[in-house]
Amino acid sequence: MLNFTVGPVMCSEEVCAVGAEQVPYFRTPEFSAVMKENEQLILRFAKAPEGSKAVFMTNSSTGSMEAVVMNCFSEKDLVLVVDGGSFGHRFVELCEIHEIPHEAIRLNPGQKLTKEALYQYDGRGFTGVLVNIDETSTGVLYDSEMIGEFCRKNHAFYVCDCVSAFLADPFDMAHCGADVMITGSQKALACPPGISIIILSPRAVDRVNCKKVKSMYFNLADALKNMERGQTPFTPAVGILRQINTRLNEIDAGGGADREVARVASQAKDFREKIKGFPFEFVSESPANGVTSVHPLHADAFEIFTELKDHYGIWICPNGGDLKSKVFRVGHIGHLCPEDNTILINALKDMQVKGKI
Repeated sequence: MLNFTVGPVMCSEEVCAVGAEQVPYFRTPEFSAVMKENEQLILRFAKAPEGSKAVFMTNSSTGSMEAVVMNCFSEKDLVLVVDGGSFGHRFVELCEIHEIPHEAIRLNPGQKLTKEALYQYDGRGFTGVLVNIDETSTGVLYDSEMIGEFCRKNHAFYVCDCVSAFLADPFDMAHCGADVMITGSQKALACPPGISIIILSPRAVDRVNCKKVKSMYFNLADALKNMERGQTPFTPAVGILRQINTRLNEIDAGGGADREVARVASQAKDFREKIKGFPFEFVSESPANGVTSVHPLHADAFEIFTELKDHYGIWICPNGGDLKSKVFRVGHIGHLCPEDNTILINALKDMQVKGKI
């Protein structure tokens, strides 16, 4: 199998080897040391402000999105949500579930967020902003610095879902002023799914510690307290956390976060050059490095996904809902190289010869 989806993605041999080992008991000094190193590296790679903390949640990233909404906002807030796809809309749904007053900036699939569109909401009393920096459903990258400037001007609490952007696109948590960053194990971290990471700035730590959240599992104050000793409140996905440690050290040895971002960007550029000439068009006005969204002009996108999977052993990423037949996505994160892009392109050429594109 050759995997070009956006999660789970291809893992390195070293990460896979750790996953094949017996899972050790975790209430030990040794595991605490692994967790503390994970925190130190993830904070450095996110360029988090001094005094920030990280918690490792055993759930999908949607669980961490919900935890942040529950722990950081209340009915006294007015939150602005960037709703440009299925993941942005998920923040809208979470605000509805938890009765957080909100408004949404609704964007069409592939549409970028402009300063003019954002500043229509300037000075209107918003206390928070929720955004998926890479709207994974369409591969649109939003400008974290521009949104951060808006948040500073409006004194708004700034939450960045960087699940697909972290380690794939440039992101400086301290510089853009983000209060919270969320990511997941199965994206550019290139580990199995099951762990989501929440980075909290000092301001976010204070907010979480003052909030009386009505949840046991999603109580971030409890998670922060346990992380002081390198532990979690409940049994975590121990094996995945060990794989994350291997992967973070792999990135560190390879030159750090900026080098990894450059590698992903190069992989994306290589694919986008090689796919030119096919009867396709790109969807995103502001493409993220981690994924390319493609609209076939004369074929069904889901049928292309199925054909590649069933007859070529290649996985690309389908879309759901209204975009199911219109858009497929090709990921550039994980253990991939330009030669893998060539294998995919050759498969598409073969499909074209057979009249399936």
